Amino acid sequence: MEARSSRELQARNYLEKHRIMDLLTYLTSALLFFRPERPREYLISILERLRIARLSGVALPFFMDNSNIASMFEMLDSSNKGSISFVQYKEALKTLGLCTAEEVLKDDGHGVTFDKFRNEVNKRTQEICEKTKGKDSESCQSAAEQLLLH
Repeated sequence: MEARSSRELQARNYLEKHRIMDLLTYLTSALLFFRPERPREYLISILERLRIARLSGVALPFFMDNSNIASMFEMLDSSNKGSISFVQYKEALKTLGLCTAEEVLKDDGHGVTFDKFRNEVNKRTQEICEKTKGKDSESCQSAAEQLLLH
């Protein structure tokens, strides 16, 4: 019985050390959000993008347009209140690769509106683009293309 507990603990420690559960959550979230026609190929492409991001030292967000951002917000705001909780907001940013678990965000005690959510996603995406290439939208797009291997 003790050997089994030891193996379970070792397995849990291994998964935590290598952040495997975080990775699986990220992959599952992206898969369910985008619902690609060929899910296996899509997951492989995400893993390739993450590998490139890791090698380049740049966090890799999903470059989303406003309709993607609106869809994500609507999924989070299932009760149609017009706002999401701060916890949902931070988790969405983490899922998109725009925030780390350690990053401290200010919670003003109010719900996060769609405008705030959209503006923050766009701002953080733009900051990453500026770090990778340049400041205009064309170089941001080419930076995204380079990172995403299109």
